[in-house]
Parts: sequence; C-alpha cells; structure tokens
Amino acid sequence: MMSVSCVSAAIAAAIDADLMFIGAFSIDQLMELAGLSVSQAVFREYPVKTHTNVLVCCGPGNNGGDGLVAARHLWQYGYKPVVYYPKPTPKDLYQRLCQQLRDLNVPVYTKHEDSDFRHLLTSSSLVVDALFGFSFKGPLRAPFDSILEAIIGSKLPVLSVDAPSSWDIDKGPDHEGPCKGFMPSVLISLTAPKPCSLFFRNKHYLGGRFVSKALLNKYHLVLPPYPGMDQIVDITGSKLETEESA
Repeated sequence: MMSVSCVSAAIAAAIDADLMFIGAFSIDQLMELAGLSVSQAVFREYPVKTHTNVLVCCGPGNNGGDGLVAARHLWQYGYKPVVYYPKPTPKDLYQRLCQQLRDLNVPVYTKHEDSDFRHLLTSSSLVVDALFGFSFKGPLRAPFDSILEAIIGSKLPVLSVDAPSSWDIDKGPDHEGPCKGFMPSVLISLTAPKPCSLFFRNKHYLGGRFVSKALLNKYHLVLPPYPGMDQIVDITGSKLETEESA
C-alpha cells in the first residue's frame, strides 16, 4: 500500500508561499497547473460523450480560480462547461480568467438566484465543486449554503477540488445540518492531501505537479511520482499519513 503525506492548512499555506518565493512560481502559474490537473481528473473519470455538460461552481478564493482554469481546459477537450461564480473576485487575475472563458462563449454566471442555479443543475451531468479549499472555516454562509444544498439534492456526481466544500479541513464532513453526509464522487487533492481526506471514501486523485525535491525534503513529504506527462496520479486506497501518524 502506497503511503502519501497529509498536510495541515498551515503547512499547505507555507508550501504555497515557498513555491512562490523560493520556487519562483507566480500565482498565475500555480493556478494554471492546479486547474489543468482538475480538468484531467474530470476527463479521466467522466468521458465527454457521457458527461458533456459540466457545471463548475466557483468560490471567491484560489479554489474558485482553479475552477475557472479547469473550465477553460474542459472547453478545449470538447465539454460544454457552464461556470457559476456568484461572488466574483475583483482582482485582475480572476477577471482575466473570466474574460478568457467569455472569449470562448463559456457562460459565466456572477449573480446568485436559487431558481437559476437549480435550472442549471437540471441541465448538467456533472458538478465541479471549486467553492472552498484548505482555507475554509465554517459555517457555510449565503449564498453558498443554498448552492451546496442544491448540489447535494440534485444527486449529480460531484468532483471536489482540494477539499469537499463544507468539510472541516481537519475533522471532515458535517455530522448535522443540511450538508450532513456530503460525500463527493471524486476528490482531487492539490499539492498534498489534507487531513479531511482521511474521511473520504471514493475515487481520490492528487494534482499540482509543482513540488520540488527541496520542498519535499523541507516538509518531510512523501508524495507519489506522476506518470509520464500526466498532471494527476490516482491515490485511491493509499495510506494517508498525518504528522501525528508519520
């Protein structure tokens, strides 16, 4: 059984900082590689012919930015993505990502209406959950609480980016409330799995192929090699090691 390191939210943030300040990556580059890996996980698990209409739900932070990038790549693969981005970030990077999608005629919805969102769900075959990543601290607030409730109620397959939205990054899924029992069909962890991954029971990928050997050594990380030119690696069934269990 392959062992894979889990990292806390604090360590994940430190690695991101080191990737930019020591590794010389820009946030644009990291987001592009992360979004590319998300799109490859979709392509691997959900063929274009059977899951053409992909609803990409984006939150206001970097996780949402990964979703915006993934949507662009999915369009290039032949999918018909629709982006739901109810609280768009005004920063230039995110605005450019949205413009890139509009240039491809990918719909980008930036205002939340429950009826509109539920209508989009009925015409979708898959949801990409790029609402919140490792920096999330609950509870969910409007409009994301009703968005996630609608996603769960739709019974559509869900691929979550880095962490299933609404999950505590350390303790996993909610044990009460409307999001109780939320378990996506697929999870793609980025850089390294987070502790909440210990509670995940379905298909699990790792993406974010940008960690150098120096950073692996600095943070004592055990991560699997990526095969060939793939930006993802299947870690389903791997033994996930936390700092306490390593």
